[in-house]
Amino acid sequence: MKAVRIHEHGGLEALRYEEIPEPICNDEKVKVQIKSASLNHLDIWIREGFPGMPLPLPLIMGSDGAGIISEVGKNVNDWKVGNEVVIQPNTFCGECDYCKNGKENYCKNYGIIGETENGVQSEFVVLNPINIYPKAKHLSFVDASSMQLVYLTSYQMLITRANLQPNETVLIYGATSGIGSAGIQIAKHLGTKVISTVGSDNKIEYAKQMGSDFVVNHSSENWSKQVKEIVGKKGVNVIFEHPGTATWENSMRLLAKGGRVVTCGATTGPIVKLDLRHLFMKQQTIIGSTMCDMKSFKQVMKHIENGDYKPFVDKVYPMSEIAEAHKRIEDREQIGKVVVSVE
Repeated sequence: MKAVRIHEHGGLEALRYEEIPEPICNDEKVKVQIKSASLNHLDIWIREGFPGMPLPLPLIMGSDGAGIISEVGKNVNDWKVGNEVVIQPNTFCGECDYCKNGKENYCKNYGIIGETENGVQSEFVVLNPINIYPKAKHLSFVDASSMQLVYLTSYQMLITRANLQPNETVLIYGATSGIGSAGIQIAKHLGTKVISTVGSDNKIEYAKQMGSDFVVNHSSENWSKQVKEIVGKKGVNVIFEHPGTATWENSMRLLAKGGRVVTCGATTGPIVKLDLRHLFMKQQTIIGSTMCDMKSFKQVMKHIENGDYKPFVDKVYPMSEIAEAHKRIEDREQIGKVVVSVE
């Protein structure tokens, strides 16, 4: 079968679209024929490598996908050949205290499909049943494959961790990124006032279509002043952080008394400055968030099935053009999710 793999970390040249043996389905697992798979910024980080964090190589890329079950192990009872499914990308032991208490993403053995084990950018994949979920019937395979990771990450950040409320204001960086677009829809569905940022004026309309009440261009020098004019002296209740170094100081300046900064990434750098006096005097909270627990995942899927959260696919590439798909994300050209289809 064909698959996208890396054998070493590096630039676009590290991506290989190659022939590898088709995986064998054992008695406890299911085999899925992948129809489409989407990219996340996580794919870029994995391709480049994490300092001090070895990953298993060679590695099939991809955490998000959708397809059709082609084989079911004899000890699996809840799935049938022909079922249309999406990928649930969290992996965990299911036996530790964290897992038993519904905090699967705290598990000592926690991992992500496409990072800590082979991913789904391949013609076939063999998975544990916990890693698949019924595809929403109203969605195409392309749309369905684009939604899981960004929505579960954003939901965990805003709803589960930051406890965002309907009468609050949220600032979401990077409206055209996957998690930015998902975060806007989640916050707007809750009834929150949404302020989002974009990197160029041609992306403003898209951010409004996603549900933003206000949009500012973070490439302009006075963008934080524009946000202050929107929220006044009260400040922003919740700030949806993922850029890191480039935005952190402004995030802390804009944060309201009792406000929460929730972060899941550091795309512009991991090192930030913090004045503890402002933190404790304003009784603010800084929250880290990674992926989600299974309760949040199921809540996200229910919202997707109900049509509350919508897909936002930017462009679809054949899987053989995986390097071009990566480049589109690296060059920040995308407005929404980039998807690869299996040929």
